[in-house]
Amino acid sequence: MSNRISRNISIILRSERLIAQRHLAVLRRQTGLMAMALVVSAIGLVMLNVAAFFALEDIMTAAAAALIVGLVNCLLAGLFVLLASSKSGIEEDINAVSEVRDMAIEDLEAEVRQAADEAKSAVDAVKSMAANPLGGIAPGLAASIAKAVVKAMKT
Repeated sequence: MSNRISRNISIILRSERLIAQRHLAVLRRQTGLMAMALVVSAIGLVMLNVAAFFALEDIMTAAAAALIVGLVNCLLAGLFVLLASSKSGIEEDINAVSEVRDMAIEDLEAEVRQAADEAKSAVDAVKSMAANPLGGIAPGLAASIAKAVVKAMKT
């Protein structure tokens, strides 16, 4: 029984570790994407802003050109944040591990319940022996005495 309990505890701990590792991997990936988005958008944004501003300044006023460039920049930043914040199937990755962990927890709970029931029955047996110390010995002793009496009567 203790072997099953230690196995279940080991499975639970491994499952929790795998789930945490998966969460950390997703967090690392998202952080990397956010950093890359920041670097790319900083370099590209400066160049695009300058080029777009000069191109639009020829067609419209400088203020209108700056407004259009700023709105496009905000739209691109929103797109990068949206891409980086997607969960990309983390639930699918940890569902199987969660199921194994839950089964191990249920099995562990059943083992603990069974051990508690066995301990309760042992306590009850000790209590009954304390209440009637000869109760467990008496049937065997009575049978031995009866055999001896019958044997003595035959002789």
